[in-house]
Amino acid sequence: MDFDLGWLLLALPVAFGLGWIGSRIDVRQWRREQKSSPKAYYQGLILLLNEQPDKAIDAFIEAVQGDPDTTELHFALGNLFRRRGEFERAVRVHQHLMQRADLSTAARERAQYALAQDYLKAGLFDRAEQACRALVGTPFDTEARLALLQLHESSHDWHAAAADAGQLESAGTGTFATRIAHHWCELALEADERGDTGAAEAALARADEMAPASPRPALQAGQRMARLGRHAEAVAIWLDLRQRHPGAFPLVAAQFAASASAAGQEHEAMATLLALYAEQPSMDLLAAIDALDADPARARQRHAEHLARQPSLSAALAVVRDRPESELQADVVAVIERYAQPLQRYRCAACGFEAQRHFWQCPGCLSWDSYPPQRVEDM
Repeated sequence: MDFDLGWLLLALPVAFGLGWIGSRIDVRQWRREQKSSPKAYYQGLILLLNEQPDKAIDAFIEAVQGDPDTTELHFALGNLFRRRGEFERAVRVHQHLMQRADLSTAARERAQYALAQDYLKAGLFDRAEQACRALVGTPFDTEARLALLQLHESSHDWHAAAADAGQLESAGTGTFATRIAHHWCELALEADERGDTGAAEAALARADEMAPASPRPALQAGQRMARLGRHAEAVAIWLDLRQRHPGAFPLVAAQFAASASAAGQEHEAMATLLALYAEQPSMDLLAAIDALDADPARARQRHAEHLARQPSLSAALAVVRDRPESELQADVVAVIERYAQPLQRYRCAACGFEAQRHFWQCPGCLSWDSYPPQRVEDM
């Protein structure tokens, strides 16, 4: 069979034309892709780095509109909304992602976790709990359980919080014994409020069993005995606390002195307070000593020695108050009181939140055991 060269000459320009058309289509598609997302996307990143979140959000919205199928842009936009406190918009972004049929399993779980964070930040605890429970058993299992723990602590569901912490510890996430002990101490307080003495005692025993190195169970047990009028038992518990956790004893020094007086154990209590004061002088211990020994001359001497040993505005205020009253002294006392008050507070070591009373869980950052037992002026 002879081959006709005419057909070859005819096919060459046709093939060339088809190749040229295909290349032009690829170039146009590439140009469209280049125009659709990078400019706005990279502009948003630059604005974020320059700490201009408002303009960054506008840039990301433009990028999402240009390329609505890009999941990373949706995540970036939703996280920005959450950081700005625009929780409703963050929820809408992440819900839109969840509704996409073409979303991969990994991306869907990531969107579910982001949605749970939106609900947590917005204070929608019931929805946050549902979203977190949907993540149990996924790659976000640990994060979900930690979020549930935070959620139950925030809502004061201490039984659920203790269960969450126990599951996290069983999974090898870390040690949660001290945190669980705090949960049982909170349950003891609730039991006391409703008059369930047995449940309160059992909860405190459970707390001490979980974390023997924590001072709170013994400290709180002594306070319970004092409230019930069982002062001798309170003194015995606090004496044990002084041996096991001397650093935490100043938190109950005044109550210890009051219970010791009620139980007729002033002499033993004074010896305990003086010995501890010699080791770690503080205004709380000094006030407890003053409560047991109200002799004005000895009190003035103690205050003067404390001011020389550990100068502070509170110590100076005590010395000034010991002196005879005068019109000038009243003005001086008022000024010293004003400037001494900020130093008489407890300060969270995690976030710096200050309070006039000691907290086991910081009201600001919700950290446990972040408040040292000493006031700012004694540190």
